[in-house]
Amino acid sequence: MVKQAHLGRRMLAEALGTLLLLFVGTGAIISTAFVHSPSGSQLLIVALAHGIALAIAITAALAISGGHINPAVTIGMLVARRIKVTDAVGYIVAQIVGATLAILLLMLMLPSSLGTTVTWGLPSLSSSTTVVQGIMIEAMITFFLVFSVFMTAADQKIGSKIGGLGVGLTLVVLILFAGPFTGAAANPAVFMGPAIATGNFTNWYVYWIGPLLGGIVAALVCEYLLIRAKR
Repeated sequence: MVKQAHLGRRMLAEALGTLLLLFVGTGAIISTAFVHSPSGSQLLIVALAHGIALAIAITAALAISGGHINPAVTIGMLVARRIKVTDAVGYIVAQIVGATLAILLLMLMLPSSLGTTVTWGLPSLSSSTTVVQGIMIEAMITFFLVFSVFMTAADQKIGSKIGGLGVGLTLVVLILFAGPFTGAAANPAVFMGPAIATGNFTNWYVYWIGPLLGGIVAALVCEYLLIRAKR
């Protein structure tokens, strides 16, 4: 957390960073559907778009807000006592606002027929994935994502040097694995943006319980078993 910046500035940075992630990531989902990309190449394109966008968003916001861009990261930082409760609430509100604004902008700019074919990027469970499996998958991939945040971008010694690169690359491989099963949100804001914009909250608890559980466990492991242990 960057203490020097006013909460309002940090919230703006979080909102813009999350807007970038959803605007580019969801835009890639829609554009690959528009050009009828093969399913394999579509998954790779979407994974790269999300990963690169997240890397840029974290790097851009790092010096102001710490570059959380994810309620699961913010809750993890709260559990690790790196952020105040009031600030965490502000961050999460800003992230969801940014995510929702990104989808509304895409709705305004793109033909509605394109977005509705992919539900404007709303993550969903595959027909063969149960709710329990979905929660487990989302928890596991968020664990690794938050782990990468704590060990790279959140590390004061190396965070400014590599920014969000490590986190962005982590998201790429996580989407390649989990995308076909849950949409690989690993971020409640990635679900809430399209959900609020479309009014579709199907299986919303999967995309809150899983990521928050994974984020909290990752934060505890990193902060108390890895980071503090090496000091």
